[in-house]
Amino acid sequence: MNIFNILFSALIFSFILSHSNAFNVTHDSRSIIIDGNHRIILSGSIHYPRSTVQMWPDLIRKAKEGGLDAVETYVFWNTHEPARRQYDFSGNHDIIRFLKTIQDQGLYAILRIGPYTCAEWNYGGFPVWLHNMLGVSLRTKNNVFMNEMKNFTTLIVDMVKKEKLFASQGGNIILAQIENEYGNVMDPYGDDGKSYINWCAQMADSLDIGILWIMCQQAAAPKPMLETCNGWYCDEYKPKDPNTPKMWTENWTGWFKTWGGADPLRTAEDLAYSVARFFQKGGTLQNYYMYHGGTNFGRTSGGPYITTTYDYNAPLDEYGNLNQPKWGHLKQLHDVLHSIEYTLTNGDVRNEKLSNLVMATIYQTKEKSSCFLSNTNTKIDANVNFGGLNYFVPAWSISILPDCREEAYNTAKVSTQTSLMVKKLNKAEDEPSSLKWTWRPELIESASVQGRGDVSLNKIVDQKDMANDASDYLWYMTSIDVAKDDPMLNGTVTLRVNDTGHVLHAFFNGGYIGSQWSKYGNNNVTYVFERNINLSLGKNLISLLSVTVGFKNYGPMFDLVGAGITSPIELVLNKNVVKDLSSNKWTYKVGLNGILNKFFDIDCASKSSSKWVSDPIPIYRNFTWYKTTFKAPLGNKPVVVDLLGLGKGMAWVNGHNLGRYWPSYIADKQLCKTETCDYRGRYSNSKCVSKCGEPTQRWYHVPRSFLKDGENTLVLFEEFGGNPSGVQFQTVEIGSVCINTHEGKEVKLSCQDRPISKIKFASFGSPQGVCGSFDKSENDSEVDALSILEKECVGKESCSFKIIQDKFGTPSCEVKKLAVEAVDLLTAQAWFSENKQLEEKVRVLDILHMALRQTLLSQHTCSPSGLITDLPWEILNDGGPCKPCLQSLILSTFYIPCSIRYFRICSPSITIGTISI
Repeated sequence: MNIFNILFSALIFSFILSHSNAFNVTHDSRSIIIDGNHRIILSGSIHYPRSTVQMWPDLIRKAKEGGLDAVETYVFWNTHEPARRQYDFSGNHDIIRFLKTIQDQGLYAILRIGPYTCAEWNYGGFPVWLHNMLGVSLRTKNNVFMNEMKNFTTLIVDMVKKEKLFASQGGNIILAQIENEYGNVMDPYGDDGKSYINWCAQMADSLDIGILWIMCQQAAAPKPMLETCNGWYCDEYKPKDPNTPKMWTENWTGWFKTWGGADPLRTAEDLAYSVARFFQKGGTLQNYYMYHGGTNFGRTSGGPYITTTYDYNAPLDEYGNLNQPKWGHLKQLHDVLHSIEYTLTNGDVRNEKLSNLVMATIYQTKEKSSCFLSNTNTKIDANVNFGGLNYFVPAWSISILPDCREEAYNTAKVSTQTSLMVKKLNKAEDEPSSLKWTWRPELIESASVQGRGDVSLNKIVDQKDMANDASDYLWYMTSIDVAKDDPMLNGTVTLRVNDTGHVLHAFFNGGYIGSQWSKYGNNNVTYVFERNINLSLGKNLISLLSVTVGFKNYGPMFDLVGAGITSPIELVLNKNVVKDLSSNKWTYKVGLNGILNKFFDIDCASKSSSKWVSDPIPIYRNFTWYKTTFKAPLGNKPVVVDLLGLGKGMAWVNGHNLGRYWPSYIADKQLCKTETCDYRGRYSNSKCVSKCGEPTQRWYHVPRSFLKDGENTLVLFEEFGGNPSGVQFQTVEIGSVCINTHEGKEVKLSCQDRPISKIKFASFGSPQGVCGSFDKSENDSEVDALSILEKECVGKESCSFKIIQDKFGTPSCEVKKLAVEAVDLLTAQAWFSENKQLEEKVRVLDILHMALRQTLLSQHTCSPSGLITDLPWEILNDGGPCKPCLQSLILSTFYIPCSIRYFRICSPSITIGTISI
């Protein structure tokens, strides 16, 4: 079919979806059937609140260009009903507009109403007010909960019906989902859980939407629900009902990231293998979770401890760029699968063993045969003979032969370019020195010194119950009276707080005595905070600021997991508990002054500009607001703000909440077990991780739609204490592109809208390494591949060529590959220059402060004098590029808010610096 016919067919399909009458969606054991035609469906998840309205058309267009048939999304209850019977469908919460945007692009939609989502979303998508209703129990047989769930589900269905978006009305929604992964957690709910899931099915069916309902991870789902699979692999999955087609609602394209965690990577080879294997073994609907992950703006991330970025290593990155080679490698797979759709959904199937762990699967109709050759060995490549022809099938790979003769695709043979993205400073509009800061303190004295709040109770209250998710911040305040004869007056007293997260800042008699937070990998997010205090005669005030970092979103009865301070608060004298303060009179105050008074809002900030101070700008001062103005970077490339040097807090641009930031949280070094990534074998989220020992998240997305011409405003609330002098606005662009591809493939290199300036590396044979660090091997061809490609590619925005020995020579190796790295020097040189400037700008003690903060504030008590000598050299030396600067900065001073004393930070052999604490 020529390109004109393909485009004409796509246009007709798009017109039909947008303007047709109702079409019929049914199923049999083989596949979904749309208007009588068996279909394979390739879908991808894009969550509307994790991007912006302005981004939606481009994201969906790229999904379509990538070969998808459908876009899938959850419906986020707490986004739409933040308060009971108060609804929000504005901006990027406009689900109807999102569904229509999908329809306008000629794609189907899969609507997962839930309304429980999981999705690493705050509280699993449930509004916290639901938890606080009298007599409620979530996700079980409970009338209060079921009435609310039915009300919201009916609301969404009615909105969609009104716009005629279900396929039965001529719309594009072909599947809807009720509940979500309930089968994973159902057992602890007992008989009430079984009754509840049956009720879900009956309630959904009663809404009469005219299309199929699904339940994921729900074996033997109650009729008429269809069960589906979630996971990294679903090739071995078989529905309990033999009349249900094999469907996969979540193929995890990577993994989410948590504070303290490393960057996840699921390679294009393994992801493609999982998809090809699924269709080889009878699958007919597959959805990528995620196809575009996006950003957890505001306070939407769950977990707890889920980062603001929800990139997920998806085919489209957080900012909407193509994540190459994953996007392109999957597109090629989708094209091949679509070409054999009829054979896969209508043909007879048989298997033929070719050798150990190598299997041929043949789909055959009267008109055509199509074949898969799979090698499930994790180490050994295979050379096999099939149908009288020889094939090379690498380990952990699948070849697809649409005509059972010629290999059209192999999951391990990646011919798509790899694009290395870099952050580029736009000097035309913004220099680091141009950010002129003002600041103002967060006024905490009413709570920390005076103990004033909003509500008083004689008990410790769960933060969800008291704050109702109105804020991350909740003050717990109480006082104790000490008499002259009280043994605590002259003894060594320890304040002990049993905390269930996630961060705690403690004050005693108005003085700050320390902070602590749960460490990475602590799934229970619990810890014990202890500090020695000196009680005074008479009244003593304890003020505790509890900070949540997203509520739990998954697990049986996750809604009952406590948040904030839910366990005893005690005074300990000589290691014996002498007073349990849990039943004291506790006063509570929700939120912080600056947030309640909207310091981040442009209008509110300008009205109170007299209270913002320009000089001097304090650094490493906790509970501090910073404000600056900037001009938007030129062009249309995605924008990020680099917050390296800051501690923890929140950021707003022009009043839009970018989300929580925490660049001082360093990813655990122990997570990166190997320097290389061998994709062969089953994937898990601990495999192939990177960026250990670096800030968990340094860059934060600033969507272009948040910016305006002229002056823009950035407001930061710094909770821990940091240095804003290194904050920069940058754009995300391609720095270099690479291929590392087998012989015989047609390949293309492209720097998008910039010309290729230089071929940095090129070699044919068995070159070693990965994009950005290729190296030749002794088996490589003697032909100068670099010179060949310089003539063909330099000066062009793209170049295409076929990898053949006539062109690149004959290397002395059996499996022959060409590795090339091309760069856009303007972007690459700017990136290296900017990073060099950054190394000079961000002082070594800023980096040390970032690395030390977790250890110092959470593990060390501020004592009147003495040396902290138990910090290992590798922690002190976590500054990376600034390591050479250490010698010249001995005895420099920097500030960590802990008390007003001084400590000298030492290694066994050298003093690194003095910290003003």
